[in-house]
This record gives sequence, C-alpha cells and structure tokens, in this order.
Amino acid sequence: MQEAPVATIREIGKFDGQTVTIRGWLYNLRESGKLLFPIFRDGSGIIQGVLFKKNVSPELFDLVKNLTQESSVIVTGNVRAEQRAPGGYEMDVSNLEVVQAVPVDEPYPITPKEHGIEFLMEHRHLWVRSQRQAAILRIRAEIVRAAHDFFDNQGFTLTEPPILTPAACEGTSTLFPVDYFGDPAFLTQSGQLYIEATAMALGKVYSFGPTFRAEKSKTRRHLTEFWMVEPEVAFAELDDIMKLGEEFITFIVKRVLERRRAELATIERDVTKLEKIDTPFPRISYDEAVQMLQDGHAKGELENRFEWGGDLGSPDETYISAKFDRPVMIHRYPVEVKAFYMEPDPNNSKVALCVDVLAPEGYGEIIGGSQRMGSYEKLLARIHEHNLPEDSFKWYLDLRKFGGVPHSGFGMGIERAVAWICGLDHVRETIPFARTLHRIYP
Repeated sequence: MQEAPVATIREIGKFDGQTVTIRGWLYNLRESGKLLFPIFRDGSGIIQGVLFKKNVSPELFDLVKNLTQESSVIVTGNVRAEQRAPGGYEMDVSNLEVVQAVPVDEPYPITPKEHGIEFLMEHRHLWVRSQRQAAILRIRAEIVRAAHDFFDNQGFTLTEPPILTPAACEGTSTLFPVDYFGDPAFLTQSGQLYIEATAMALGKVYSFGPTFRAEKSKTRRHLTEFWMVEPEVAFAELDDIMKLGEEFITFIVKRVLERRRAELATIERDVTKLEKIDTPFPRISYDEAVQMLQDGHAKGELENRFEWGGDLGSPDETYISAKFDRPVMIHRYPVEVKAFYMEPDPNNSKVALCVDVLAPEGYGEIIGGSQRMGSYEKLLARIHEHNLPEDSFKWYLDLRKFGGVPHSGFGMGIERAVAWICGLDHVRETIPFARTLHRIYP
C-alpha cells in the first residue's frame, strides 16, 4: 500500500479529497459523545481532526481520547473542505502515532484559561506555541523579509557591522561593557557608524542585526536587545532619506497586508487602519511640533507645557501621532538633544538635519535618521564636546578626510514596527525571547 504524502497544514488545501500525513502537536481536544475533535498544529497552521467512534478502531479512538495537550504526533487522514472548521479544512483521522506524550501528572502549563503576563513570560519558550504568538512571529518574519526585499530591489548592498565595538555610538550611559581580552569593549548600540564606511565604498548599503541598549527603562516600547535595519546612502541629503523612509514603511505595511491577512485576523488587528498607510507622509518641523504640544496644553489636553529645546517624550509623541492617520515625520530637532554625528542645518545651526518618524495610534518613534556631519573639524569638535575618546573615532573621522561626501541614513527598530503593525500593547511580544530591564530568562 502506498504511503500517504507528508504535508504541512498551510498547504493542506492542495490535498482536498486525498489522504495525507501531518506531523505536529495536539493543540486542543473536544469531545462530543461518540465524536472526537482533536485540533493539531504543525507550526504552519492548525487543522481540526474528526474521529467517529464507529468508523475507527477502539484502540485509535481511546488513544486520541486520552491524548494530552502538546503531545507530539504523526497523523494520517483524509482531507476535506469544511468552512466551519479552523482553516477551512478538516481531516478524518485514520491513524495516529504518538511521538512523545506529555505526562498526565505533569500537564502542559499553558492552558486555555487566563494567565498573568509574568507567568507567560516565564514560560515564553512554550507561550510562543499559541496561535496568537505564532501569528505575531510570522508577521515579524514577513516584515524582516520585506525589509531585505525593499533594499535589495533598490540596489542596496547588505553589509554587516560588528557587534563588539570600542566606543559608543549614541552616548556612553547606555552601553553594555564586555571584557575583550583585557581591553574594554561594548555591545553595539547601532551599526550606523560602520555602514557609513561601507557606504563610502559601495554607495548604497544597509545592515540588519542585533543592537543593545542598557537604558534602565521599563516602558512598553523598550527592550535591551533588539534588531535594527539601517540603510546609509552616499550623496544623499535629509530630504532624500525622508523619502526613502516613507517608501520603506509603506512597502512593508503593504507586504504584510498582502501576505499575512490570516495572521492579522488571528490577532484581531484592525486592518482598515493599516490600509490607510501610503505616501506621502505628513511632515512637520520640530518647531511646529512644539506649537502643537503647547496648544494641546492650553486646551487642557496635555498636563505639562512643552518647552522648545526638549526631546519629545512618549506622551508628546502619542499626542502628535494621534492627529494623523499615517506615520508623521518630525524634522530638525535641536542639536543638543540629538547624536553628535548629525549635520546642523546650514540655515539654523541650533537644529540638526534629522528626522523621527512617529507611527500612528500612539506607537511612537519607529524610524530615526539624519544627514551625517560632513566636516572633519566640526565632527572632531562634537566628539570632544560629548567627551568621547578621539582615538576610538579616528577611523570615523577618516571618512571625512578621504573623499568625504554628503551622506544620510536612518535606523528602524524591527520590534517597534512589529508592535505597531500588529497593534500590540508591548514590544515584549514582538520577538521570540524578549530581553528587558528585569528579564533575561528564558
């Protein structure tokens, strides 16, 4: 007798009316008299099985009836369309092999009942098996794939910056120090400085990798370890990079809508809000943003009055972004609140040629970018002003000495983008294993 082909649940529709084998886990089990309805998952989706007592052997019926949640199994059965079933198909189970049975006296700890977030984070290695968490991770993977496709298709070259660095990129207070064979080193805060160098070699480059921030922050937007995609473009100025940023965000949102509608439905995301995302994005200056905040305070909509010269906090970003149905670009912040490498505006030296892109719905900054400082002398002065070690930045200064050109770039944190696109309350669900101020387990 010919063996049934092995299929994934995601592709099960191709086998309507045929007998196939799936390999996965028991997700749930319902019983209705002489009928059993096991639900199986395999990482690509879920499917409901059906066993009618009179149609199968007593041994098979009892085996399935006594299966414990998350036991691993190999299941064979006939596939048929059923609109009422999850995924639109059911499987009439004809055979089941148990690979590993979860012990009855030590059941799977995550049950359909409500669990507190601390319990779920403590069991993150198991929580990721839930439909909602699996859907989020698939959307994350789609966003990552879309990011690579966007830049690859635009002629960018992927270059990888080091994770271990000799000095800070954005301030020494947020670095994780490591011992590098007796010398001090740090986990990278950003790959930007290094891809400025590869941009001078290759023109248009981007990096994608992990970054680390030792901020003692407990907000819903912060992780200590996260992933960044960072493009850098030679001969690009601020307006060029703003255009690139809005095109990039629009591309990834449309890609998710195109390919991950089922996952967005699983997490109950309101896609009508995502469908409004298109270019051009609204652009306002920092000065205009300050005026909006001060008007909001005057109307009693904001508790504290915002003064020119400060950096925008989460409540400020939330207030401004709520005024728009798509991401808003705020440009030209005060030099004092931005990183040392940003080019001052030639028309107003008090502000930098920089931009933050705020996601709608209160999700805050998802992109931060700027035109990089072009002058060797001015950059050296800024390094000294920020009390950074000149020796560690000699190579970075060389980029202004040997064929320097105007160049610009930005960074987008993947986790914040995932949180916004998925409509999540906290970034801890956007990455398989979140690292936060008080969590490094599991």
